[in-house]
Amino acid sequence: MTTLCRRPPESRRTTVEIDYVLPLRWRDDAGLAELTGYLRGLARHARIVVVDGSPSPLFERHARLWRGIAEHVRPDDDLTVANGKVAGVLTGMRRARSEHVVIADDDVRYDADALARVRALLGHADLVRPQNHFHPLPWHARWDSARTLLNRGLGADYPGTFGVRRSTFEKMGGYDGDVLFENLELIRTVRAHGGREVRPLDLYVRRLPPDARRFWSQRVRQAYDDLAQPARMAVFLAVLPCVGAALWRRRPELVAAGAAVAVGLAEIGRRRAGGRRVFPATAGLFAPVWVLERATCSWAALAARFALGGVPYGGRRLRVAAHSMRRLRRRALGAG
Repeated sequence: MTTLCRRPPESRRTTVEIDYVLPLRWRDDAGLAELTGYLRGLARHARIVVVDGSPSPLFERHARLWRGIAEHVRPDDDLTVANGKVAGVLTGMRRARSEHVVIADDDVRYDADALARVRALLGHADLVRPQNHFHPLPWHARWDSARTLLNRGLGADYPGTFGVRRSTFEKMGGYDGDVLFENLELIRTVRAHGGREVRPLDLYVRRLPPDARRFWSQRVRQAYDDLAQPARMAVFLAVLPCVGAALWRRRPELVAAGAAVAVGLAEIGRRRAGGRRVFPATAGLFAPVWVLERATCSWAALAARFALGGVPYGGRRLRVAAHSMRRLRRRALGAG
């Protein structure tokens, strides 16, 4: 695990009560104008650190546009982790000055109220886990929203943003950057070090949907994340054999019943904590389709794990989805 060692000089401290760390690595600037407008408005409420691993021409363009809006830096050279997003987070946390820090993907869009609530929750928590929702909602965003609703129906979703206490993050020494499911790794690392996590299901933070091409490219990679949750993976691996057995025995009503259960569970997730404000009813109808997609991709992910040694990510192949709580607790005890 990479440790945090660099600290900004005291003379550079600011009165802003919350910092915002944005790890970024773009191959083109298709969304540059929109992101620049967002950062300009966000700068009124937070001190922004953009850690930019984009190629040089893009990096230099970003530096010109964001001068005066954000601290714009490259990932630190000493961070040799395989997951580039984690390198960006670790670099940004080194430069954070406030005790309360928001970490967010480049497609996350906070408003002032959501940012203020994260800051308030960090007064008594070490990690805040908001709820993302897509807007606008093309068909593939409704499809992927079914995953969010099923997660909410069973507990909580895994967002693209967190609030974290800087002192807790430094005490942990950061988190492992050689994993694919970096969000789960961060959650588990905070827990392993005795930190308190809160999951406000009604703290809604907008997220821009990917385009359809990127959506399809993420299917197997996201299924690979479930290798870090063996019970969940086992359920998805069992779906296709069960559907096949039901159809072989000419019992389509069993398949229909399973689909109805998926829709019902998604609707429970949609109704929790005022979710109907941001999740359309049609998103829940995609739940059976999403379950079949995840069941199919789970077998592909399993094959990638044992036949290929992992899945490609950022030009490298990652083998570990996330470490178990047992292993992270052993690490925490060893560090202590």
